[in-house]
Amino acid sequence: MKNNQKVSFNIISNAGIAKSKYMEALKEAKNKNFEKANELIKEGDNLFINAHKIHADLITKMANKEDINLDLLLIHAEDQLMSTETIKLLIEELIELYKVI
Repeated sequence: MKNNQKVSFNIISNAGIAKSKYMEALKEAKNKNFEKANELIKEGDNLFINAHKIHADLITKMANKEDINLDLLLIHAEDQLMSTETIKLLIEELIELYKVI
């Protein structure tokens, strides 16, 4: 497996597990278990940060004019990273609404 593929799969894996943690947090909040929801958000954040660091390293390499193979798998990885961030923001808002309800 090429290095670029490993990097892409690492981003996809970390972002995907983070997204799952955020979704679990929403379920816990729906059941009024806000402490568990907060724990899951933090777990998701750690995974998201890992994915973001890997992505930031790629950007740094590109800025240093290193050859980065921009392929469909890397584009998919970036898409997963962005959608995870969006989902996190929406879930945090929904959790706040559950607290009010």
